[in-house]
Amino acid sequence: MILDRLTVLGHAGRMAVFRLLVRRLPGAVAAGEIGRALGIKPSTLSVYLSALLQVGLVSQRRAGTSLLYRAETGAATEIMEFLFDDCCRGRAEMCAPFPNPHSPKATAMTDRKYNVLFICSGNSARSIFAETLLRDIAEDRFTAWSAGTRPQSELNPFALEVLGAKGHDVSGLRAKNVTEFQGDDAPVMDFVFTVCDQAANEECPAWEGQPVTGHWGIPDPVKAEGTDAEKALAFQQAYGALRNRIIAFTALPFDALDRISLQKAVDDLAGETPEVAR
Repeated sequence: MILDRLTVLGHAGRMAVFRLLVRRLPGAVAAGEIGRALGIKPSTLSVYLSALLQVGLVSQRRAGTSLLYRAETGAATEIMEFLFDDCCRGRAEMCAPFPNPHSPKATAMTDRKYNVLFICSGNSARSIFAETLLRDIAEDRFTAWSAGTRPQSELNPFALEVLGAKGHDVSGLRAKNVTEFQGDDAPVMDFVFTVCDQAANEECPAWEGQPVTGHWGIPDPVKAEGTDAEKALAFQQAYGALRNRIIAFTALPFDALDRISLQKAVDDLAGETPEVAR
């Protein structure tokens, strides 16, 4: 089975599907969305997903008329364990860059200030909310930034109105491209969160330092239609959902969790549907 999984992932198209599903964990993604994000024809995507299903790298469930797919990390872990334990044969120079998650060296996160980056496509509302909220809720423990894969030139006026009404200082906020945080002089991130599905669907270079990652998909308030009051309500709901999720995130016992446990805690938090704050 391990060799079958390696064969399946050895195909660029199938690997691209699996990587997208990993980025969207712990959620599941509809086949149509996968195809649109990767530019794969439905017939071709069906073949790719069938191959991934057969070797247990993805699971499938039905939701109404849609089929949803989720990456199975346990199967991927078995591949890694096979490569490290069987192929490396204990050779430290081959295995050292890839720590075993079960090793005692997977120690707790130290008690220090953590760097956190929130990413969405436009960096005009949701990620700006998250950056501002984390900074104001727990500034002494976190340094917060936000960025966009295709940032808008200006921040959304409804987003600024919500932040101002909630008492946040918006004077220093600006839209930023994610490339600002990927250069040699960029700060090393401890946590990277995507807050929109579109950004999570996009390929990004691996982050230096292997930060804990999470996907907090929040409906895009910018796409809300109707009266100004109805649009404003959509921004209020996005703000409230992110506020409650960030409060839960900052309450995690960072000094008591090793990196693997912390990743699981972040995934569990991402799987919860936060109640909207008033």
